[in-house]
Amino acid sequence: MSVYKDKNNGTWYAEFRYYDWNGEHKRHKKRGFATQREAKEYERDFLNKSHTDKHLTFKNLSELYLEDCKARVKSTTYSGKKTLFDKHLVPYFGKMHIEQIKPQTVRRWQTEMINKDFKETYLKTLHNQLSAVFNYAVKYCGLPSNPARECGAMGSKNADTMQFWTVEEFNTFDAAVSDKLPSHVLFNLLFWTGMRSGEALALTLKDIDLANRKIHIDKSYTRLNKQDIITKPKTKKSIRTIEIPPFLADLLRGYSSSVYGLKKSDRMFPYTKYFLNHEMKRGCKLSGVKKIRIHDLRHSHASLLIHMDVPVLLISERLGHKNIETTLQTYAHLYPSRLNDTMLELQKLHDNAEKHSQNIL
Repeated sequence: MSVYKDKNNGTWYAEFRYYDWNGEHKRHKKRGFATQREAKEYERDFLNKSHTDKHLTFKNLSELYLEDCKARVKSTTYSGKKTLFDKHLVPYFGKMHIEQIKPQTVRRWQTEMINKDFKETYLKTLHNQLSAVFNYAVKYCGLPSNPARECGAMGSKNADTMQFWTVEEFNTFDAAVSDKLPSHVLFNLLFWTGMRSGEALALTLKDIDLANRKIHIDKSYTRLNKQDIITKPKTKKSIRTIEIPPFLADLLRGYSSSVYGLKKSDRMFPYTKYFLNHEMKRGCKLSGVKKIRIHDLRHSHASLLIHMDVPVLLISERLGHKNIETTLQTYAHLYPSRLNDTMLELQKLHDNAEKHSQNIL
């Protein structure tokens, strides 16, 4: 250990040599430690992280991976990743050397996660993140294979049940929250446009063309570490312009004129997702309508369009999906019912044509 005491101020410092990622011999020095133990721990941790091979501990590997991600993903995405590591990955695998983690090790971890009764989609996310960090180790740290991939996935990409509101259910709910104008307008916006809640909360006056009844969506809002953050939308296809019906344009016009001092660049709805969730619970309790998630309003809009026989390509563009396959995979279970309806309509056409022919004869 190359740890020394600074006689001038009584603190400790670590000074040592190491080999970096490219195999170059370098010197590193860090001052300001209150105790010798802290300086030693810093040196040991630094060398573990810089020794990028299969002898890394999972904790050190996760730190390298997250540091790499931080410069490449949105702050909200990074925060979500770090939370998953801190809560479910590092506590289980942290002290293990990555070459010691085998498929059966991952399998035991999967069993522990499954027994916690997490949602299938959350289990899928956990496994995907574990697999991602091992892919990183295979590519950059000399790990021969990915044990998470060999073990096999857990969970499901799609939720077990996707909740919807009919127009009648939404109207009943809307009547219960109409005593608060922001709630009334926001929930109408979400239900009748299918936009994501973060997209709605990021809207400004300049994004809305009331004369032509169009809304331009090019950003998203979130609250992170007690700060309001505006980011780019989920994907490039999420940047889009959608049309709205006249009644919704009138609703937005009335709301914007009621907000004193609202500027073009101000957020029209200076609220958070907590506000939306609170109002959702309140409205459901007052109206008796079944409780759904805020995101299920987006699904409700998609369901409405599908039952109006709107072409799937137009639905995909309106929702801002990355591609049409995403739309089909997400809402595939809704299409068989529409196919049955279509078959009944074809049968009616056939029967009517047959009756017509018999009348002629």
